[in-house]
Amino acid sequence: MQGGDTMALLNSLWPFVLMGGIFYFMLWRPQKKEQQKRQDLLNSLKEGDEIITIGGIYGKIKAISEKRVKVEVAEGVVIEMARNAVSGFQNPAKNS
Repeated sequence: MQGGDTMALLNSLWPFVLMGGIFYFMLWRPQKKEQQKRQDLLNSLKEGDEIITIGGIYGKIKAISEKRVKVEVAEGVVIEMARNAVSGFQNPAKNS
């Protein structure tokens, strides 16, 4: 292989390297950060937290297990749902 062939190969590969870098910094990395933030939210849930579900239901956690959450949505009305159905806390400062 001669010097000219090597340069031609490098010139044809740099767009793919550039696209890989763009993919990493604009898609994969932010998505990974968002997944970690969501996992931290789900791991930090505890009884008494006021939450919002992905369906838009506001409530207060009454009991929590590994996969399920019991949420009081009105006085005396408790519903059971998947832990993954929690979207965030009612208090915006706690969501960060």
